Amino acid sequence: MLWSRLGVFDVAEYERLLWEDRALVEWRAFVYPIEQLPLLRARMRAWPPGGGVVSGRIRDWLDANASFRAYVLRELGRRGPLASREIEDRSEGPWHSEGWTGNRNVAQMLGFLAAQGRVAVVGRRGGQRLWDLASRWYPPTPRVGLAEAERRLAAIAFRALGIARRGPGAIARVAGTEGTWRVDPGRLEDTRRRASRRITLLSPFDRLIHDRPRTLELFGFDYRMEIYVPKARRRYGYFVLPVLAGDRLIGRIDPEFDRATRLLRVHAVHWEPGQREVSLDAPLRRLARFLGAERISG
Repeated sequence: MLWSRLGVFDVAEYERLLWEDRALVEWRAFVYPIEQLPLLRARMRAWPPGGGVVSGRIRDWLDANASFRAYVLRELGRRGPLASREIEDRSEGPWHSEGWTGNRNVAQMLGFLAAQGRVAVVGRRGGQRLWDLASRWYPPTPRVGLAEAERRLAAIAFRALGIARRGPGAIARVAGTEGTWRVDPGRLEDTRRRASRRITLLSPFDRLIHDRPRTLELFGFDYRMEIYVPKARRRYGYFVLPVLAGDRLIGRIDPEFDRATRLLRVHAVHWEPGQREVSLDAPLRRLARFLGAERISG
């Protein structure tokens, strides 16, 4: 995700901030400054949120696997930090999914416990996440109520994104969309500047596109991360990435990096209707350099 915004960066420095200085914290596939941990903990205490179907499935599975949950916590307490593959699958019932998470019971349990703030990602070994008890990793923080945490996190997101349907900012209209938007006053000047013509490939987790309905409204770009989609039902590819050119999402690319052969392979490129094709050589070369790929094909 950082590469999309910054280009090639010092991974060792990033990992130092995460695992040594602990100035950053990883939670649910995102990285936050440690100052936001009290707000995240409010969400952890309330996870899974709401009463929807997915949240109900998670609660039912955790209840049905209470002894498995206790075993995982016990193993981490006794032997942690551990990779998921170092923990025996003692689930009473598998996690059912048509995507890649199906029957990956240890990984699912660790992910759910991390979402609840009971375990934490504390490092990586050979690309694999290392897990430990959150009580041994997270520092003490003041307790913040959920409503206050959500208010403060929403304000942070509004300042970062600059525009939202609701917020304290100035009323604005966006061409091609219905209704009004709110623009952060501190970002009004940004709307008057000409967007950079730089072309980059966005991570599926980039905040510009993470809110899928917002992305569709603002850009007319219907994006779905197809990792979780059964192969036969994928439209664009396993790890399809949006292509950002200036201020427009103009296409999608499906790349794959083969670490064994150091090959960056492009399986497909899909251009959005009405968008002209552009050369992706420069962003692909930057990506290859960042990944350590020696060749690009496709």
